[in-house]
Amino acid sequence: MLCLVRGDRMSRIGRKPIQLPDGVEVKLENNEVFVKGPKGQLSYVLPEGIGLTIDNRTLIVTRSSDNSRHKALHGLARSLISNMVTGVSTGFTRVLQIYGVGYRAQVSGDKLTINIGYSHPVEFKLPEGIKAVVDEKQTTITLSGIDKQLIGQVAANIRAIRPPDAYKGKGIRYAEEVLKLKPGKTGKK
Repeated sequence: MLCLVRGDRMSRIGRKPIQLPDGVEVKLENNEVFVKGPKGQLSYVLPEGIGLTIDNRTLIVTRSSDNSRHKALHGLARSLISNMVTGVSTGFTRVLQIYGVGYRAQVSGDKLTINIGYSHPVEFKLPEGIKAVVDEKQTTITLSGIDKQLIGQVAANIRAIRPPDAYKGKGIRYAEEVLKLKPGKTGKK
């Protein structure tokens, strides 16, 4: 049985305060949040009905009403601001693995060149703010940057060049991704 509780309960995520680490500054101007830290600066425009209180080294995200739209945006705004604080202080990384004979990647400047079984090498231009490092075996790509959303999108775009095959597992996959391979046509055991 599903029980919905109404009243003045706030979002569990939205009401959690955000602690600022040393070296991170937050500024609020005209409903836009600027977060500056040792790794860079990010900004976010707060949605209508969502506010931010800066108290000492703590940020508290508030909402103006219990309107369902404001409730939905409350936790989202808090998560995005928290990710900005983490990004400018420690940064984010995403690791991709390349599986397959002869499949490899190389980085030169802001271009990632991937040989992935096509008749030509695929060149992927990295957006500003994203750095890629390839290991010496040329099969592990480590993406790093301060914007969590941008890193996730770039990793998804690189993975989409050659998603992992369901039968042999060849292709590009996330390091933590687990594949359940299908049996072949003969139903090998």
